Amino acid sequence: MNYLIVGAGAIGCYVGARLIAAGQRVALVGRAPILDPLAKGGLTVSDLDGFWTHLEPAQLQLFTNVAQAWQDFPAACGQGTPTVILLCVKGGATASAAQEIAAHCPPGTLVVSLQNGVDNLARIAQAGPGLQAVAGMVPYNVVMPDPHKVHRATEGALQLAKTPVTRTIAQAFNASGLPTVLASDMLAVQWGKLLLNLNNPVNALSDLPLVDQLSDRDMRCVLAALQTEALQVLGAAGIRPAKISKVPARFLPFVLGLPNWLFSRVAANMLRMDARARSSMWEDVQRGRVTEIDDLCGAVVRLAAQHGVSAPRNAAMCTLMASCRSGQHWSGNALRQAVG
Repeated sequence: MNYLIVGAGAIGCYVGARLIAAGQRVALVGRAPILDPLAKGGLTVSDLDGFWTHLEPAQLQLFTNVAQAWQDFPAACGQGTPTVILLCVKGGATASAAQEIAAHCPPGTLVVSLQNGVDNLARIAQAGPGLQAVAGMVPYNVVMPDPHKVHRATEGALQLAKTPVTRTIAQAFNASGLPTVLASDMLAVQWGKLLLNLNNPVNALSDLPLVDQLSDRDMRCVLAALQTEALQVLGAAGIRPAKISKVPARFLPFVLGLPNWLFSRVAANMLRMDARARSSMWEDVQRGRVTEIDDLCGAVVRLAAQHGVSAPRNAAMCTLMASCRSGQHWSGNALRQAVG
């Protein structure tokens, strides 16, 4: 099987590099500022558990658009070998990516969404109705400390919707050092992950590494408030989020609100991460890019409106992120007051 990764950022490069290192056929489609350094110096991939390898430029197939990639990459791999697209763009770019894929790939092309949020399958279906889209979930944080390196900074197993073809994909992922499980209810999985991703804007506003931000009880209480509200909305919608972390979803706010001395013991696994790790939303703010706040807190607000309830704390976080700029730093106490 061939893998064409559309959206070669930190996650896309990490997944792609692990597959390439294991001998899988992979091509990366991304922006020139990401790909140009890889074309010159290659890509080093590492993880929290001690894995490390370097891929030379000659091992990388790099493209800046889907049209060229679909024309050259499968042909180089040999005719008759199915090509799966792993979609790793941010939610705001899903529609345009799906349109590009649909314009250059045959109907029925499999697109696996390895994206945050719960709305991407619908976006793919609307923008590329001939595509076969399936949901996936990436549980961990990946950092790109320099243009030639990706590092998995937290832990967890990928999840894919259970289908005959994803069973084959999961086997390849597992053999490549990408622990992967299949799930029957991906909506529950996606909402379970979204609850954890509600920390992304908190981290962006804190301007702190994740481990430092999560060691601040006021910051954790802001996240707990967002999660409590989201759990209430999910209850109104009849959605039971899946357990993604070591802690069941319904207990997350309680654990986050524990005093620091107790939290550090009860949630030791939650704090097991690289000291450099920050949320992708923090990185987007630093680079002046559009964030995924609408796919996270915004999704909670929209679901609440659909079921006749409100989500003022998540709405407040959307407002705060709309004006967030590089260099800003919120204290935990100020953020608690602003979110409510």
